[in-house]
Amino acid sequence: MTTLQQIELRCPICDTRFKSQQVISTNSFGGKRTDFHERAAGTQPLPYLIHMCNRCGYSGAERDFTEDADVSPVLKEHVWSELAPALSAVAISGSEKYEAAAKVAEWQGLDTRHVADLLLRAAWCCVDENDVEAERFYRRKSAWKFEEALSSYDGVVREERAVLTYLVGELWRRAGDDRQSHDWFNRVVSEIADPGSQQWILDAARQQRDCPREWFG
Repeated sequence: MTTLQQIELRCPICDTRFKSQQVISTNSFGGKRTDFHERAAGTQPLPYLIHMCNRCGYSGAERDFTEDADVSPVLKEHVWSELAPALSAVAISGSEKYEAAAKVAEWQGLDTRHVADLLLRAAWCCVDENDVEAERFYRRKSAWKFEEALSSYDGVVREERAVLTYLVGELWRRAGDDRQSHDWFNRVVSEIADPGSQQWILDAARQQRDCPREWFG
């Protein structure tokens, strides 16, 4: 099962101290979806891996609330002008926290793949939130960011290109765009770095293109 613990964090933007939930332990007994979303048995840990300041909306992992957090005047301005006005009195969903964290990561100038990962996790949260429209929205945004990372010269190391190419195809498939998904699945073969160890991702791409499944076996 997933175990949570209450912690106190200090926001590096507005200096507010607030309480949040921290994941102490979890599991992967719920299986893995074909977009690499590992499910836990019991409480899903994903929404608790990102924290949000309840005053200004600054969001990130626990390390982003330490003294080492990269806080520039430009970041503060973005947070106060874009995240703070969007805060509401109702409970913030996991997907909203991940979207805010993705914006913070972009404002900090972090690499595109990191931003894409955060948006992917926003989509995963939407599955549990039963918000199909938002799930597709985040899947599209994540796919675009992964595409951007793959197109840059040093955005993705050679050994990971096939996996991310497959993932872009799977994101487009789940977003309902079969044309783009087939195109990306067909590209996987040209991105294979080691045929011996990466045959599984080539098989997965063919499977999801021709007869898609929701879960890995």
